[in-house]
Amino acid sequence: MAPGRRQVLVVRGGWEGHQPRETTNLFMSFLRENGFRILVEDSLEVYEDEKLLAQTDLIVQCWTLGDITRAESEGLAAAVRAGTGFAGWHGGILDAFPDDRAYRLLVGGQAVPDMPGPRSQRVRLSGEHADHPVIAGLRDFEVPTPPYWVHDDPLNDVLATVTFDADEARERPVAIPAVWTRRWGRGRVFVSTIGHGLDDFAVPEVRAITERGLLWGSR
Repeated sequence: MAPGRRQVLVVRGGWEGHQPRETTNLFMSFLRENGFRILVEDSLEVYEDEKLLAQTDLIVQCWTLGDITRAESEGLAAAVRAGTGFAGWHGGILDAFPDDRAYRLLVGGQAVPDMPGPRSQRVRLSGEHADHPVIAGLRDFEVPTPPYWVHDDPLNDVLATVTFDADEARERPVAIPAVWTRRWGRGRVFVSTIGHGLDDFAVPEVRAITERGLLWGSR
């Protein structure tokens, strides 16, 4: 790696419905313009490469569903605890490896599939964290795809929420986290529930939050 340059590892695969190649490709030029050397992997075995991960400043993962081995999961978590950043969006980070509880602790949340809710989402930015570099200067916005219902970790700094209204099962409206950051050991983790496909990233605020989140997550 050239002196002074950061390295990003893009790990993509899993269920093709979330367009892992197409959506990650949207950010390649941005990452290069911000000084990153990019490595792309389509196998989770890379998470067992301790030396490579130690040299990596940011992992961008887009891998919906699938299984991860214990060695791969432990290698990923160890790298983040040691300082490697971890970032992703929608199912590529929140619906990855649903049977791995250690992974849930790393990302700070889990998507709950097929939860009834609105057909589109009004994303409301946090007033408490209005000066956070991921959302500073932005305003609430609309996204044309349904939101995720998520179970989240109290250690998350929630930067944006979406509202699910009351219905026959839910007795009152509730704000569900849509974007958050967290620290895990010495590493930074950025998660956005938004990013079902290319249409979501056509919304300027979604694109801006994702790009800023990638930069924030990198060591």
